[in-house]
Amino acid sequence: MRTAENGGAAGLRVVVLGGTGFLGRGIGEAFTEDGAQVHLVSRQPAQDALAGPRSVRMDLLTAEPRELAEFFGSVRPDVVVNAAGRAWRADETEMTAGNADLVARVTESLVDLPRPCRLIQLGTVHEYGAGTPGVGTTEDHEPAPVTPYGRTKLLGSRIVLKAAADHGLDGVVLRLANVIGAGAPAGSLFGKVAAHLGEAARAQLRGEKPDELRLPPLRAHRDIVDAYDAVDAVRAAATAPGADLGGQVVNIARGEAIAMDALIHRMVELSGVDLPVAGAGADAVAGQPSRTDAEWQQLDVSRALRLLGWQPRRTLDASLHDLLAAVMPAPANGRT
Repeated sequence: MRTAENGGAAGLRVVVLGGTGFLGRGIGEAFTEDGAQVHLVSRQPAQDALAGPRSVRMDLLTAEPRELAEFFGSVRPDVVVNAAGRAWRADETEMTAGNADLVARVTESLVDLPRPCRLIQLGTVHEYGAGTPGVGTTEDHEPAPVTPYGRTKLLGSRIVLKAAADHGLDGVVLRLANVIGAGAPAGSLFGKVAAHLGEAARAQLRGEKPDELRLPPLRAHRDIVDAYDAVDAVRAAATAPGADLGGQVVNIARGEAIAMDALIHRMVELSGVDLPVAGAGADAVAGQPSRTDAEWQQLDVSRALRLLGWQPRRTLDASLHDLLAAVMPAPANGRT
């Protein structure tokens, strides 16, 4: 991989797969600000094209290996960030296509390039499965995912690690905790609650009573990482020494388990919206099943500090403010 001047990303050619998604867009913006030459690849290019990055229309789920190889060959990237995949409103077959099959085609294409390129694969805490209460899960923990999303993302991670071991691919897996920030996917817990609070705030401005926020029981403790912190980890991984990073899994998280019921109530409090919350505690809500994934997720992030010089910096309230500001009507923004 060509090293950028000053040890940063200036001058690097960076490809972001899934470049208009929740994380992909922020990653593209950050690398552009760093002076990198950025290509954003997605099925639906951004309508408001970012200043600098080239927007590339490509359906990554159906792209043939030859199409990917020709694209990478023309761009000659120094770094490829895979922020693409399937998480919400998809069955396990669809998730396998987006989270594993695509990764296999990408790694195959990158291994055949005439010059080295670093692949940064965005993994997930859900690859680990259940954690031990009170203990941070390290990267050496044997994964045992319990959801289709976790299983298919683990397949993708293993494809990258195998390509690194067998073919010398300069690949690293950043195993992200649950990411929170502005633009969180509508299918996620944070996205759903934020959207509801935005609608409730608009109802209050119209003089109407907002609908009750109804949730399944939230008994779980989750590790959280701010979207800006996650982007900074990707930036650090792009320029870290290859001898230390290639073939590694690196946890990216706050390193603490947060009670989800308390976090949701804090979201409501920060929103300034007066509405009841049903089901965020121990009592079940009729018609809404409990989650089936692990109830405790906490990651050890010491490897991230050692290899990337990265550690989480933003507070939970800052993350929640960002999330709410993106959905609240203007009069409510001042309260958040």
